[in-house]
Amino acid sequence: MREEGITMAAEEQNPVEQNPQGDPTEQLAPPVNENFKWYIIHAYSGFERKVRESLESRITAFGLQNRIGRIMIPTEPVTELRNGKKYTIERVFLPGYVLVEMDLDNDLWHVIKNTPRVTGFLGTGDNPVALSEQEVSSILFRTETAGNKPTMKVKFDKGEQVRINEGPFANFTGAVDDINEDKQTLKVMVSIFGRSTPVEIEFSKVDKIVDE
Repeated sequence: MREEGITMAAEEQNPVEQNPQGDPTEQLAPPVNENFKWYIIHAYSGFERKVRESLESRITAFGLQNRIGRIMIPTEPVTELRNGKKYTIERVFLPGYVLVEMDLDNDLWHVIKNTPRVTGFLGTGDNPVALSEQEVSSILFRTETAGNKPTMKVKFDKGEQVRINEGPFANFTGAVDDINEDKQTLKVMVSIFGRSTPVEIEFSKVDKIVDE
């Protein structure tokens, strides 16, 4: 079943939570099992944490604790102002992606594939593609710039082509899908691992693409 076009309940879209994966470190810790490799699971956008909970329950039910390691959702810290106080929350920045560390075989593939709200694996057909440690680190640990940023006096239009100039997605190009003037951010649709994915990015971290 394809997830495109599915309307999610409002409370499930772009969910946030306090430190769901603990304090991030600058590099990925080594796996506890040398046979473990990282894979990307595609899930319904907005249901990433529900999928993680379902996977954890199924792992216990099927006795697969020694076959699966960490289950992580790509998030980034975001500071919000509520009632005059600042709060730091963790926001999903790659909707529809869940990273799972495991010793994958055919039986385990079926257990995961049949998990509610899971639509498949990254890869072609029935052949999931394992990620390198560098790829996993680049997804999980993004560079954040602290401090207040000046307001950007740049006008963007929906559908306009832009190029990301900073961070792990530097040099990626895509079309502007949404514009948030208050937060000075854009939602840009870029192709990541061959899949069109929305990335929220600040005005200052993108350049307009000018037709020559």
